[in-house]
Amino acid sequence: MSWITMPFGLTEPLFVPEYWHPPSLFDFAIKTGFDIESLIFSFAIGGIGTVLYNLLFKRRYIEMAHTERGHAMHRLHIYILFVPVLVFLVLSLFTDLNHIYCGILAMFMGGLATLYCRPDLKGKIWVGGLLFTLLYFVYFGSIIPFYPDYVELYWNLENLTQILVLGIPIEELLFAFTFGMYWSGLNEHLYWKKLMKPIIIS
Repeated sequence: MSWITMPFGLTEPLFVPEYWHPPSLFDFAIKTGFDIESLIFSFAIGGIGTVLYNLLFKRRYIEMAHTERGHAMHRLHIYILFVPVLVFLVLSLFTDLNHIYCGILAMFMGGLATLYCRPDLKGKIWVGGLLFTLLYFVYFGSIIPFYPDYVELYWNLENLTQILVLGIPIEELLFAFTFGMYWSGLNEHLYWKKLMKPIIIS
């Protein structure tokens, strides 16, 4: 899941500099829009999130009837992975929303779309959102006490709501929550057949 989450760091040019202008090694973020730190952060948060997620929800095999395995809704797993991409593109092309809000809405729709294929994940999707929000609180909580001007220096607050929660832009927390919703179903969408044990009919 770390490797699956890491490519999300490549979306950084969508947010620089309209949303923020982060400090980065060799000023890559300002010069190119890309930065190494976003890849490392995405890799790390995906791995940490997975460990915590699995601690909360012990993975168990469940028996699935062959008729259920072939249900039409299960054919949509791979397509639902791209729901956020489609929503993001539509919002970016036909609205003037800051890309962070397009991302928040896109991830939220991706999380809801998961419920169609896996209504049994309803609780886990919300927990995934809360889990990533908590991780963002820990991340910012480790920086802001030492660098109290961190947010004011690097976020373009004039383009945002300027609502801060314990010094953290609310946009960061909303993105964390909706990304967590979507992320919690990624593994299920990709590997659901491997995680289900079919009933053996004798």
